[in-house]
Amino acid sequence: MFARSAFRAAQPLKRNLLSRTYATEPAKSGSSNTLLYTLGAAGVAGAGYYYFSSSSGQTAGSAAAKAKEAVSGPPKKAFLGGDQGFISLLLKDVQVVNHNTKKFIFHLPEDDMVSGMAVASALLTKYQYEGEKPVVRPYTPTSDEDTKGCIELVVKKYPNGPMSTHLHDMVPGQRLDFKGPLPKYPWSANKHDHIALIAGGTGITPMYQLCRAIFKNPDDKTKVTLVFGNVSEEDILLKREFAELENTYPNRFRAFYVLDNPPKEWTGGKGFITKELLKTVLPEPKNENIKVFVCGPPGLYKAVSGTKVSPTDQGELSGILKELGYSKDQVYKF
Repeated sequence: MFARSAFRAAQPLKRNLLSRTYATEPAKSGSSNTLLYTLGAAGVAGAGYYYFSSSSGQTAGSAAAKAKEAVSGPPKKAFLGGDQGFISLLLKDVQVVNHNTKKFIFHLPEDDMVSGMAVASALLTKYQYEGEKPVVRPYTPTSDEDTKGCIELVVKKYPNGPMSTHLHDMVPGQRLDFKGPLPKYPWSANKHDHIALIAGGTGITPMYQLCRAIFKNPDDKTKVTLVFGNVSEEDILLKREFAELENTYPNRFRAFYVLDNPPKEWTGGKGFITKELLKTVLPEPKNENIKVFVCGPPGLYKAVSGTKVSPTDQGELSGILKELGYSKDQVYKF
């Protein structure tokens, strides 16, 4: 069963449920969760574009790639991890996504190289002004792992965000240092029957990486539920791509959006991501082979799952997910 029995009538439920006002705490006069979605995702950031082609196109493309690989061997990887160190990449192009977001396309050292990224993983970026300490931040590329010659980052500019500000000031022809990949949650086809993705702001990046890997693989039948909170409608990155997934795989992919400042005609959720919403749309904790992924700013972690102790320590489970009966093993915090 995709979610709860009440989840079967997809569109009517979505209209009725998400027209309510959501809040993770009692409303306060003049309060807003704008900061919750603008402080930035912890650990990863960004999102981008990927075209989900038809299964026949994927099959033909995969066959051609495998035939070529059989002759020439697997493509070289730009990022090898371990003791490789940082690699300087040339900024090839910059594209405006919205009022505070840009897509950055960096050229790999060789045209026929792939990034070497795995799902799910991230890269470290670094820059250093003379006489100052280096600034290091992780980002998840939004380009496909099989893309040759370049990687893409989609980055929101945050107030007092040193790396995002530096990136937004960059122009084609300049360079930035990268290192990785940084392994996160290793994915393989059908690892879980159903996964839930709870994201806030730019925490959509690793969620998108998982979705891309799942739905481009015809052998992967995993069901996916996305709950995505943002400040405004224009802040919803990848909405068109997620809508395409929902239309193509209506029995396997559902997306629910919650906005802090919705437009007048908005019929989705308003305010915070709440216990009521998650209880209704997520796979039940009694289902054994499920996983709930969380990524977003600190306020989202605190309300939904509790924060991580460190990159290698997930910390204890708390918040809404614990109240709903999920176990620590059923939740992964990016």
